[in-house]
Amino acid sequence: MAKKTAHDDPLASVTLAVGQEELLLDRAVQEVVAAARAADADTDVRDLTSDQLQPGTLAELTSPSLFAERKVVVVRNAQDLSADTVKDVKAYLGAPAEEITLVLLHAGGAKGKGLLDAARKAGAREVTCPKMTKPAERLAFVRGEFRALGRSATPEACQALVDAIGSDLRELASAASQLVADVEGTIDEAVVGRYYTGRAEASSFEVADRAVEGRAAEALEALRWSLSTGVAPVLITSALAQGVRAIGKLSSARGGRPADLARELGMPPWKIDRVRQQMRGWTPEGVAVAMRAVAEADAGVKGGGDDPEYALEKAVVTIARAARSRRG
Repeated sequence: MAKKTAHDDPLASVTLAVGQEELLLDRAVQEVVAAARAADADTDVRDLTSDQLQPGTLAELTSPSLFAERKVVVVRNAQDLSADTVKDVKAYLGAPAEEITLVLLHAGGAKGKGLLDAARKAGAREVTCPKMTKPAERLAFVRGEFRALGRSATPEACQALVDAIGSDLRELASAASQLVADVEGTIDEAVVGRYYTGRAEASSFEVADRAVEGRAAEALEALRWSLSTGVAPVLITSALAQGVRAIGKLSSARGGRPADLARELGMPPWKIDRVRQQMRGWTPEGVAVAMRAVAEADAGVKGGGDDPEYALEKAVVTIARAARSRRG
């Protein structure tokens, strides 16, 4: 869970979010935007990458408005800003504009440390968003998610969820939210088991494994059995997303031992070996196609389409074809 400084006003003139955990960085931004829009529903939000913030751009965005509108300016990957742009940001930190909140997302570390130090010296509100690499940290995150959602979950249930989902915080958060929405009372290990295993050979992860291996017929069979045994469609799209994302991460990583790659990518070593076997037919273009298919399926099962089952079947077939793109 992200940690904040004692100076914890989301509408502070400058918020500094530091770390490499994407979910926590995004939540830091969302918190500021929500607070700004609660104060002024017409708040203008500008979300920029480091290459979009050129010298002079910050001055334009923070110049006084005729309508005195509230504005949130988000700068992602601030450690990658050019030297001239860093000078602009440092100058702004010395005299921030009223009704404007600047949010700097910085990975931490040595790169861009001058900007990091300047923001801290200027008294920026700081939110730390560290990468969660240890199982105990992910377990604490899941417990925190359930608490934030106002629900009780047993320690065994939290551990079972971490074991089933793995290291992706977005997937863990999504699964906790889904369980809270669907289940009444205390969430226990049996509930997690029912959602995430159903029947082992027909679980959501079985669907995903068969799809990313290019085995369309087996993936569709597993999908139909999963749905018939009550596995929630959103959990299947979650598993598909994890499967495709793992292919993309490993295919773009440098070679190395499973243990080294596991640390770099946040996967257990056994999963590195499995994904290596699954990725043989994949191309970068295939990964892009598969991710779009997952996004469309996710929208379909969350109310964006009339037939969630069809949305899942379409995604499974598309992913399986993409998995065979190198083989033609």
